[in-house]
Amino acid sequence: MSIHSGHRQRMKGEFLARPESFPDHKLLELILFYADPRGDTNPTAHALLERFDSLTGILDAQPEELMKTPGIGEHAAVLLKAVKELSGRYLTGRTDMENIVASVKDVYGLLRPYFFGARNERVYLLCMDGKGKSLGVRKISEGNLNVAEVTTRGVVEAALSLNAAQVVLAHNHVSGLAIPSVEDKATTGYLYRVLKTVGVELIDHLVFADDDMVSMKDSGVEFQRE
Repeated sequence: MSIHSGHRQRMKGEFLARPESFPDHKLLELILFYADPRGDTNPTAHALLERFDSLTGILDAQPEELMKTPGIGEHAAVLLKAVKELSGRYLTGRTDMENIVASVKDVYGLLRPYFFGARNERVYLLCMDGKGKSLGVRKISEGNLNVAEVTTRGVVEAALSLNAAQVVLAHNHVSGLAIPSVEDKATTGYLYRVLKTVGVELIDHLVFADDDMVSMKDSGVEFQRE
């Protein structure tokens, strides 16, 4: 039996009793139990936080960077990346596609999971029927670094594939600033006019950045006239 068995059992019990109160370093220590069955993972947890500053930094780090931290091997790196992927899928799974989309807050709730942990710029299209019921979300593109190509054909095909009457376009800025650029506004205006020719209304374009979001419609951008 490992000399750490008693400590690990106490940690598990403490976590199950009060998971929301667990500090970051203890949560990391607990997760790393499952990559290192016998070792002391406390120093490794502290080393990760010191190297990457936060849980977000750790989960966003590439496996090869994680493995530069003492105590982190391939098993631990895979486990940490799996935690991030599982978290994103959990958020997506909590999204209820049966609800009527009645506000920007509703749209945010539907689309935020799709940008969870994104390192590249992504573009999605939320499709709805004439009453505002969500029909589904389609990924239009994903780019490297901060560039994602939005093709007119891809947007139109996504909208028509779900027989949408209205849509919301959304993309993220990996720069950390959810401010629509001149290019964003021009693209939105162009897509608005193209979609209108096939009977689909583009009602908004959202820009995400980390936990921030800006609605072009609420910001007064009249892309119908762009």
